[in-house]
Amino acid sequence: MLRTQISATAFDGSSSRIATGSQLGAGREQRQYKRYRIVLAGRFMRQNKEEHPCRLKDISCGGAAIVTPVPVEVGERIVAYFEQIGGLEGNVVRTFDGGFAIEFTITQHKREKLATQLEAFSGRHGASAAHQRRHPRFTANNTTTLRLDDDISIPVRVIDVSVSGASVETDARPMIGSEVVLGKLRAKVVRHHAEGLGLQFINMQNPDALRRTFR
Repeated sequence: MLRTQISATAFDGSSSRIATGSQLGAGREQRQYKRYRIVLAGRFMRQNKEEHPCRLKDISCGGAAIVTPVPVEVGERIVAYFEQIGGLEGNVVRTFDGGFAIEFTITQHKREKLATQLEAFSGRHGASAAHQRRHPRFTANNTTTLRLDDDISIPVRVIDVSVSGASVETDARPMIGSEVVLGKLRAKVVRHHAEGLGLQFINMQNPDALRRTFR
């Protein structure tokens, strides 16, 4: 069984190797679906049954871009598993430096369920980001600890802070909605972003106390 993991390493690339023939048609078909930039840790299994860690780069109901240093072949069957989304199966339609894109081979029922998941995920992100932007933020750039659900503490870099929440740099991707403790402040995870996590404090904080803590 594929397992989720709490972190994945990012690998960026720009050049790509694109499939031909019917696979190009599949790529065009994918563009009819709305794409979401959602960063989630996960694992994928190749056709030869090897499992590897990966990171979701973006996704639609038609397919996904997956980041991994492991090379795969165009046309290869892939089964991927991502936190909060579950298992997805598809074929590689193109590769790029640091990853690959797949077209899903899933049932209509699964596709409809995925559409609902993605809309809900996007809505939570948008609402949380809008809520946090109502409060002035200041740059912190210092290191503290983040305690996760299972009482594991990891070091994180605080990017910025407001009275309602904070943005931190980390490879960890705990589940959206899970409670964590940033330093000594209780918070919940409200979004994943390219650098780490967006957190919303359980209680509104005193701005002067925050500046003393994070500066």
